[in-house]
Amino acid sequence: MKSLHVDVLIVGAGLSGVGAASRLVQERPDATFAVLESREAMGGTWDLFRYPGIRSDSDMVTFSYPFRPWTRDETLTDGATIREYIADTAREQGIEDRIRYGQRVISASWSSATARWSVRAETDEGLLEHTARFLYVCTGYYSYESGHVVDFPGQETFGGTVIHPQFWPQDFDPTGKRIVVIGSGATAITLIPALAEQGAEHVTMLQRSPTYVLPVPGRDDIGRAVRRVLPERAAYRTVRAWNVVRNVALYEGSRRFPGAVRKGIAALNARGVGRAMVREHFTPRYDPWDQRLCVVPDGDLFRTLRRGDRASVVTDTIETFTPRGIRTSSGRELEADAIVTATGLRIELAGGITFLVDGEPVVPGERFLYKGAMLDGVPNLALCIGYTNNSWTLRADLTSRFVCALLGELRRRGADAVTPRADPGMEEGEMPFSLTSGYVQRAKDLLPKQGLRAPWQARHNYLVDRRLMSVRRLGDPGLEYSVVRRGGDEVVSTSDAPGEEQAQDPGVIEAAAALSAAVAASAAVVAGAELADGPDAETAPS
Repeated sequence: MKSLHVDVLIVGAGLSGVGAASRLVQERPDATFAVLESREAMGGTWDLFRYPGIRSDSDMVTFSYPFRPWTRDETLTDGATIREYIADTAREQGIEDRIRYGQRVISASWSSATARWSVRAETDEGLLEHTARFLYVCTGYYSYESGHVVDFPGQETFGGTVIHPQFWPQDFDPTGKRIVVIGSGATAITLIPALAEQGAEHVTMLQRSPTYVLPVPGRDDIGRAVRRVLPERAAYRTVRAWNVVRNVALYEGSRRFPGAVRKGIAALNARGVGRAMVREHFTPRYDPWDQRLCVVPDGDLFRTLRRGDRASVVTDTIETFTPRGIRTSSGRELEADAIVTATGLRIELAGGITFLVDGEPVVPGERFLYKGAMLDGVPNLALCIGYTNNSWTLRADLTSRFVCALLGELRRRGADAVTPRADPGMEEGEMPFSLTSGYVQRAKDLLPKQGLRAPWQARHNYLVDRRLMSVRRLGDPGLEYSVVRRGGDEVVSTSDAPGEEQAQDPGVIEAAAALSAAVAASAAVVAGAELADGPDAETAPS
């Protein structure tokens, strides 16, 4: 293995990293780059997670890369197909040879004297040190090494198998087994129907509290209809725009009119499993999108539960594990041959990399986040942080194009570094992930801070972010461009170059967000009312 000396070093070869490398090939073909991947295969999440039924929880039209449209009919698709899609993209874009596997980045140190990052990576052969002008970290937001592990009372007494979904044993056979799945998030609701279909005798979803579950069509009939009448590219753009607006409307409507959205989701769920089960097991205590909303294609979870003999839901807390299963706080005994602890992820920003600037440690939790992508006071560094309330790829691709534009701006100005600078005394706003989910709350001290206004506040709204991250807004007063002269002296410039458009007034961005929210909320109220006025479903249809 050899040390690398490149213009751009990308960390991570998952969906985000391959997308970032592809954008560099397309928009900055003059830039040299490499991708460092800690694992021995590309794919990131979709290579790591191999539990039964793993699939996307965002529609594939917006989850796919804009430059490589998804044209199949499935609304959601399985993990293996996504893994193949990522690999095919890397091959088509010619970036396979740029990926260096088995290199886990442990630290990155910026030198203002040389305007370079020195990046240290662990390999089987020892440490390697690479250098790069720009560092782009695309490692996702959770730890690959460990999930969130709960120390359940009595767990050591259980005589069966305990599995965390993040590390699913490929030789585990669910056939004929009684399985308890602890949790109610996306992983749990995916596992229930998948394990039942694979031959488990019975699968019990044991949840402490309910989650919002939204059935969606398994096939994209709208997309299929549009593709019949429009050319492929035009059809993709039309369907993608529709899906983006629909998802934004659902989120903004949930924030502005939670009661209407709650009523609409409950009506949809009642059609699948009846009102009694919805009241007992699918009525969360929080508002929609306070935590991530889970989707199920064609209501597969509800179909499985409706059968009754293969799967069930228990809403209770755990008193203790027993040799034969779990005893709940209400005294119920749940016998099990295997227990799956779908208790969530452990957030880890930037893959746990230690950052230094001129020898001083960088603590992300003490820095403000610029445009959801850069850290205050840290030069030539971008973090790829996608959406949690929409398709991850939407924001990941915006960030990658923003990075490409920054690289072009550095070259145009003859600058060596670009650094976000927050105003002294800036007030702190909400966390970057506006969710109350346990995995987010547990990591709130680890995440960067946000301000109260753009560009130091993420809006979680793709329609707003497209303008905020426009390539025409690179002269933002919050960005400092600098040139390193011989001897290490810096010449700093924060003013716009001639002809550059001034950064948009944050008030304009806020007004755009408010308008988007108002329109979206109105649509959500109408949709919620229509769903709630649907046929009574006390008894689920067969």
